[in-house]
Amino acid sequence: MSGLTLGLRQVRLEHRAFWRNPAAAFFTVVFPLVFMVIADLALAVPLGGADVAARFYTPAIITFGVVTACYTNVAMGVVLARENGILKRLRGTPLPMWAYLAGRVGQAVLVAAALAIVVGAFGAIAYGVALPLERLPQVAATLVVGAAAFSALGLAVTRLVPDAASAPAVVNATILPLLLVSDVLVPLDEGPLATLASLFPVSHLANAFAAAYDPSVAAAGIYLASLSVVAGWGVAAVVAAWLTFRWEPRA
Repeated sequence: MSGLTLGLRQVRLEHRAFWRNPAAAFFTVVFPLVFMVIADLALAVPLGGADVAARFYTPAIITFGVVTACYTNVAMGVVLARENGILKRLRGTPLPMWAYLAGRVGQAVLVAAALAIVVGAFGAIAYGVALPLERLPQVAATLVVGAAAFSALGLAVTRLVPDAASAPAVVNATILPLLLVSDVLVPLDEGPLATLASLFPVSHLANAFAAAYDPSVAAAGIYLASLSVVAGWGVAAVVAAWLTFRWEPRA
């Protein structure tokens, strides 16, 4: 059996395991929609109306979903597998290690794609925020690049997590502050925090999705610049993960 076949089977296995965990499925898929509804209601007046809030939060929540599915879930899942000795045992099996990691990443990308479709459809039906059809390839490219980059970042950050108990704290500490200042959870277009956030990939992924939803934004401007930054972070994360990834628990 080829490595590619094993990798695809691992994707299917990880996908089934994910959907059989109601808590993980809820916080990854349902929670973003709940947050979207609450934020649209709470910030409609400050942002200048429900339509303005919906136009902001539809691409922003897609960004949030991609980051959660690919960075947070991959990092925590791999750390738990490492600390429980699963990765160590897998190294003694015929399954190539790259196929196992590909299964983790592939499952995360599938969830991110499903979430993007659900949020996009919800935004169009509930709020009338429709994606221009000519921008569909742009959104698809952003989704693929963003999902791959944040999955790689999730693998790279596992080196910083000492044990399973500290995984939620470490992973969330590295991403929640960025989500708060990167024009995702709350609008933050300018100021020192926005400048700081521009050094990291979350704000650029948010800009790329927002540009795809805004017909007034030229496709070759903000979009390509933002996507190149996300891709650059992804390449750096692949190198970091390759050099520092640990297969055995620290205990």
